[in-house]
Amino acid sequence: MLDAARAGAPWAFERLYNDLAPVVTGYLRLQGAAEPDDLTSEVFLGVFAGLPTFEGTEPQFRSWVFTIAHRRLIDERRRAVRRPSEPTDDPATLDGPAGDAEAEALDALGLRRVYELCATLSAEQREVVLLRVVGDLTVEQVARAVGRSVGAVKALQRRGLTALRKKVE
Repeated sequence: MLDAARAGAPWAFERLYNDLAPVVTGYLRLQGAAEPDDLTSEVFLGVFAGLPTFEGTEPQFRSWVFTIAHRRLIDERRRAVRRPSEPTDDPATLDGPAGDAEAEALDALGLRRVYELCATLSAEQREVVLLRVVGDLTVEQVARAVGRSVGAVKALQRRGLTALRKKVE
């Protein structure tokens, strides 16, 4: 599929986007991105622009995509510091398709609980846990994405998961 995308096959671009965009958006949303859908679009503009020069396997591609997402998130945070605004990360304000009110309410409650649990972690723990769980990256891939050692990533993951386990219990 990567070879087809490098060759410019529209179906391959679509499949790559459809496979990875939902998890990238989830990662960005749980990391508190002000506009996770817009940021996901920026991530994939960067991915598709850089695809001709990417060399590696499909798991390495996934890691590369999340590295780009992580960097775009950092860029967004830097912009926010330079131009402060009132972003909302309240799950109740997230846009979604209209439909069954009961299902939407239950989904919002579940999402709110995930936000509450993630908010209890330090920023570094949250980042590592989300990249490992939502991004499905290896410890080594997370270490490269966030610029930390493998040992530091393992320690942050262990402390983060321990904290989450205590909150859930």
